[in-house]
Amino acid sequence: MNAIDALRRSDREPLQRLLVGTGYFSEDEVAIALELIDVVLDRPEQKDYLIRVCRDDDAVLGYYCVGPTPATESTYDLYWIAVAQSMHGKGIGTALITHAEQLICSRGGRLVIAETSSRAQYDKTRRFYQSCGYQEVARIKGYYRPGDDLVVFGKYLSQP
Repeated sequence: MNAIDALRRSDREPLQRLLVGTGYFSEDEVAIALELIDVVLDRPEQKDYLIRVCRDDDAVLGYYCVGPTPATESTYDLYWIAVAQSMHGKGIGTALITHAEQLICSRGGRLVIAETSSRAQYDKTRRFYQSCGYQEVARIKGYYRPGDDLVVFGKYLSQP
């Protein structure tokens, strides 16, 4: 049975393999994800990032990282959500995003923002967000590089 719970130090290497293994993330993106994982592991008192991991027994299946958006009231960023390539299409992503939304609500959050790329390799990611009730709320042309837009999705967990 799959369980979603707090990040453990022993999760770092499996998460690194998972991030690389998805084929979605560049070397720089993996480094950024690992930097946030290290912040959570090395500074338990910090309140900027919350990471939860989905496991089946001790196998890491996926994870998410969320945090309150600075200088906002009750808005959270979904910084990362990733599922092991072998587990795509099996409901792990939906379980993770549902868990993230419940965690955010429990902390008084009302709005979740998720950013992604417009590149074709992220078509499934954008469809995933839409299937989970997120709407495209902004697009910045050429944000990452020419021809690669920033696509911003948002979902209200409670009405403003």
